[in-house]
Amino acid sequence: MARPRVGVAVLTMGTRPAELRALLDSVARQDEPATRIVVIGNGTGSLPELPDGVTGVELPENRGVSGGRNVAIETLRGFGDVDVLVDLDDDGLLVDTDVFRRLADLYEADPALGIVSFRIADETGETQRRHVPRLGAKDPMRGGEVTTFLGGGHGLSMRMLDRVGGWPEEFFFTHEETDLAWRALDAGWKVRYAPELLLQHPKTSPARHAVYYRMTARNRVWLAKRNLPAILVPLYLAVWTLLTLARTRSLRGLGAWFAGFAEGLRRPCGPRHPMRWSTVLRMTRLGRPPII
Repeated sequence: MARPRVGVAVLTMGTRPAELRALLDSVARQDEPATRIVVIGNGTGSLPELPDGVTGVELPENRGVSGGRNVAIETLRGFGDVDVLVDLDDDGLLVDTDVFRRLADLYEADPALGIVSFRIADETGETQRRHVPRLGAKDPMRGGEVTTFLGGGHGLSMRMLDRVGGWPEEFFFTHEETDLAWRALDAGWKVRYAPELLLQHPKTSPARHAVYYRMTARNRVWLAKRNLPAILVPLYLAVWTLLTLARTRSLRGLGAWFAGFAEGLRRPCGPRHPMRWSTVLRMTRLGRPPII
């Protein structure tokens, strides 16, 4: 196949102009340049001044991670010269200069590759456990096929997106990566964790966001309702309810979580396309059956 052409999308709310500029500078230093670079202003009002060659798109309102990234997909698709879309967090940094070249190598070698997850590490080189997309994995340097990926830094095949669709806009944020990964797997694409592709990112906790507990519970329900065979939906939700009760130390957080859970049961979540049982088996063989 022809050498895959890489396009870059960065979503920003306009609150990190210095970090955004540093990220774009690290993108410009890549030894295999991106064909296109777009910055989506998610309800920013106005984007900061962008370097030459970077396309800015300002949205009048915040459409969430899913909505903003869908705009990025359509923007890059409109250029017609991007084969692999790379999403990067606006406070991330590409420390190495060969990330796009090595990513293109992966896609060139495997036409069935749909999603590539980068490794995320902080300034000290530490990768948080939640940033390793594999159950029970203690070694963040062990790559291979997985069943989900990291939102902060990843590559997406445009051919894969053309076939399975984009991000679930209803989700706004949280679990949108798993929804896309499950649909890609069910369509026969591979999801790969490539720890050699590094995105440096400050250490954070998702619970720092006030709405995290509500959104993660609501979207967990929607994820199951949209994608799982009917018999697995209650099992998946029961397992995650028990895990949440065991892990959460905040009564306020638990209250918000159960409110979000009820919202997920009550509200529609977009079209339902339950995955095939062969996909369930494939995910199980990869170490993460879709009940956890």
